[in-house]
Amino acid sequence: MENESAKLNGRQILITGGMGFIGSNLAHRLVREGARVTIYDACLDPYGWNWANLDGIRDDVQVVIGDVRDEEKLEHHARGKDIIFHLAAQVGREISMASPELDADINCIGTLNLCKVLARGERRAKVVYAGSRGQIGEPVYLPVDEAHPTEPTDVYGINKLAAEKYLLLYGHIFNFPVVSLRLNNVYGPRCQMEHGFYGILNWFIQNAMTGRDITVYGDGMQTRDYIYIDDVVDAFVRAGLSSTANDEIFFIGSGVESHFIDMVRQVIDAVGRGNYVHIPFPPQRECIDIRRFVATFAKFKGATGWQPKIDLAAGVRYTVDYYRDKLDRYLKKS
Repeated sequence: MENESAKLNGRQILITGGMGFIGSNLAHRLVREGARVTIYDACLDPYGWNWANLDGIRDDVQVVIGDVRDEEKLEHHARGKDIIFHLAAQVGREISMASPELDADINCIGTLNLCKVLARGERRAKVVYAGSRGQIGEPVYLPVDEAHPTEPTDVYGINKLAAEKYLLLYGHIFNFPVVSLRLNNVYGPRCQMEHGFYGILNWFIQNAMTGRDITVYGDGMQTRDYIYIDDVVDAFVRAGLSSTANDEIFFIGSGVESHFIDMVRQVIDAVGRGNYVHIPFPPQRECIDIRRFVATFAKFKGATGWQPKIDLAAGVRYTVDYYRDKLDRYLKKS
């Protein structure tokens, strides 16, 4: 991948949602590789944008405060780009149920705006889309693969699935390449720490570091596939550079099915303090929760050679180390 990364030098790249968790980590990697990066972010709350995420690269990127629902502004900044990493989204599952219009507006209309912009352009960028495991719903078999049926259990999953389909359709009709990476539970440095709407592992780290009990719904035996941010960034870079990934859907995960309660114990161990308490599922959460989930990354490995390098124990330690002297900057926007 080292030789492949040289292809980023001088490339014009747009990251929608680039001040958030995944987008900012991606921006750091792209800047190191010599890319010319434009970050496009609406800076909406309660999402993960934070000026602290750009520490170290602030002078090396162009930052545009813009919303993907603003088609004219999006078109201006998408013009002439080689790769667009489309990460701007409403990402809270519970928020999507409480405010379905907002979720559809950002995730569907925002993505359709990008589709229309690219359809009109003379130079059509490649799009790498941040999909979600939420597009699947409750698995009917494990590990989940790209052929698995899609039956989302919440509005968020439905709209992420629709956005993926919009991109693939427009890409096919208007001849621009699209890659969708359906992400599992991503965690690591630069994730928001203010609340538990999303980024639950990071939220638990915040709880442990600030002396609050970690709340475990039910028995804690539900399972997830946790994937460290550096591995996810590497997947985005490979998807952007590899023509063998074009016009395909891939799952990005660790391939390891971890019990929720074991993740909590890893957090407490890494922080060096903390407690957890079991409480019943709130009704609105229980009806959208998934009992078990793990995905295979075999298809993406076959296409690009990618595989995760950081296991859960190491990733949690790295994350805790990052926040030991930076937590205050993630408890408020700075």
